Amino acid sequence: MKTLVTGGTGFIGSHLVEALPGDVVCLVRKSSDTSHLEPLGVEVVYGDLTDLDSLKRAARDVDCVYHLGAYYTFHGVWDRYYSVNVQGTRLLIEACESVDHFIYCSSAEAMGPVKTPPADESYPANPAYDYGRSKLMAESLITEKIDQGYPATILRPVGVYGPRCVDDVSYYFMIHMAKNSIFTKFVAGSGENLVDFVFVKDVVQGFLKARNQKAIGGLYFVSGKKALTYNEVYEILGRLLDRAPPRLHVPAVLAKMAMAPLEVLYGLLGREDFMVHVSTVEATQNNRAYSWKRAHDDFGYEPEYSFEKGAEITLQWYREHGYI
Repeated sequence: MKTLVTGGTGFIGSHLVEALPGDVVCLVRKSSDTSHLEPLGVEVVYGDLTDLDSLKRAARDVDCVYHLGAYYTFHGVWDRYYSVNVQGTRLLIEACESVDHFIYCSSAEAMGPVKTPPADESYPANPAYDYGRSKLMAESLITEKIDQGYPATILRPVGVYGPRCVDDVSYYFMIHMAKNSIFTKFVAGSGENLVDFVFVKDVVQGFLKARNQKAIGGLYFVSGKKALTYNEVYEILGRLLDRAPPRLHVPAVLAKMAMAPLEVLYGLLGREDFMVHVSTVEATQNNRAYSWKRAHDDFGYEPEYSFEKGAEITLQWYREHGYI
């Protein structure tokens, strides 16, 4: 069995490559750090999702594809979202017409916030960010191919966290809490809206189990044991970090007004921090909680890590690597 992985140098992809059996090929950009892949003995093919010739080279004699490569940021440029996440997926499918299974890593952001949590896969999609919109468009491409008999599966991980996560939503939550920053001195609104985090080892478990005939043609959330309120997230992180969680609750409209000039300042300074955006305040006023029942019923996925256990492992990794 020969498997192609795009995004193998990224956070989730690096953990997946470690766990994959058989021969593994990774499509890698020349600018990527491949030091983590080298000890694993995987085959590296240099290329890009926008370059069909390199995709065809990487896909030669491949049985299964895990497509994790993406332009991933919540505050990026639409042209890049479209060229990499949408058109890149189209080109990869073209290069992988004869594979036995094409497994696409989408995102819960393709659905966006929900009013009746936990939402299942039938809930109407309403992505809040361009990143989620591009993922939803890529899903539509794949669904069209599935309708024509193409053997594909779409997986939607929720907020993934774990060792080696150094530029994601969960990272900023944990780092700001660890550093006792101003952004963890208060909670916008009630703090009772739900957020869904999943430990990276559970994501890998779901991705491996989805390599199953029963998963072909399906769309699945890969979510955590249970969604938590923002208050609960801060309570857990405070306990693990021996810090008091935020007790001050600020009306969301005031939090947005205070955040707006900071967002402008960060933009002028060329700094990016997920916490320093008005849209982040808005996101905390909605529910993002999703059901993993379909993935369990079809191929046996069941998350093993509570948020507290996963966060403990992650924070220890951050300590050992000098992030906190």
